[in-house]
Amino acid sequence: MLERLEAIEERYEKLNELLSDPEVINDTNKLREYSKEQSDLQEIVQVYRVYKTVTDELEDAKVMLEEEKDQEMREMVKLELNELEEREEELSDKLKVLLLPKDPNDDKNVIVEVRGAAGGDEAALFAGDLYRMYSRYAEVQGWKTEVIEASSTELGGYKEIIFMINGNGAYSKLKYENGAHRVQRVPSTESGGRIHTSTATVAVLPEAEEVEVEIHEKDIRVDTFTSSGPGGQSVNTTMSAVRLTHLPTGTVVSCQDEKSQIKNKEKAMKVLRARVYDKFQQEAQKEYDETRKSAVGTGDRSERIRTYNFPQNRVTDHRINLTIQKLDQILQGKLDEFIDALITEEQTRLMTEAGV
Repeated sequence: MLERLEAIEERYEKLNELLSDPEVINDTNKLREYSKEQSDLQEIVQVYRVYKTVTDELEDAKVMLEEEKDQEMREMVKLELNELEEREEELSDKLKVLLLPKDPNDDKNVIVEVRGAAGGDEAALFAGDLYRMYSRYAEVQGWKTEVIEASSTELGGYKEIIFMINGNGAYSKLKYENGAHRVQRVPSTESGGRIHTSTATVAVLPEAEEVEVEIHEKDIRVDTFTSSGPGGQSVNTTMSAVRLTHLPTGTVVSCQDEKSQIKNKEKAMKVLRARVYDKFQQEAQKEYDETRKSAVGTGDRSERIRTYNFPQNRVTDHRINLTIQKLDQILQGKLDEFIDALITEEQTRLMTEAGV
């Protein structure tokens, strides 16, 4: 581990030199590439430097304890030794986590697709609850949410809502939300007070850059139509809504949220690029199916991952058997307990596989 850390620190110092080189400064691509690499290494280098300082202080304290004859001073040195040993272990554990393989998509913005599934109007209402939950979570994180496409119902729910969350590290936290979410509650339309079970599905896609997935104009069919509101009624007479079809993969994306056809096409293109990128990723990983299935929350999107039980104010994540009696707070976007636990579970699995 120490050899790897030394090599990382050397690379970090080399990057500092490169970023001061006029040749690199004048090359936009290299400047972006080296800046990104330096940013990725910064935390681990900072922790490693603190770790080295602590280990040096620990060695000094051990020498001092051997040489010190005064009993009172020896007791003080022993206390310092204990503190330094605890700190060294804590930093060592943190470095092991930081050295784990990183998902290349972790720093990206995300496109989230929430759809009402089984349960009709109640499923659509639940899809709306999930959209608001993620929007509030994003707000707390300091991220920006932007609706790309929404198909609303007359009761205020969504058959489907697609939105983008812009924020550093958004994918690293929200990727665990992929899957089927189940709700158990008494619908407002239910006079008998019976609990109904409905589901909504969530797909979290990393935003794809043009350099990561090449989509040619000749491979896209563009259709325009008038925007429509709940129930299908037309909301304007201009052909501002856009439907893009990626012919090689059959991927279809529609967008009518903006009044401008150009803006709708830009938004639809972001979703199309993300879906095609995700499709290629999924296909490329098929040979690693067993590994993917063991990963927490990033595998089969039809898998039921979480149940929201309203009568008992309870939310249960079935992947890690974690139940929290704070459904009201969770729907307000307080997802950290679940997300932190899922990240820890994933890190533990990776460390076990790596024999750490």
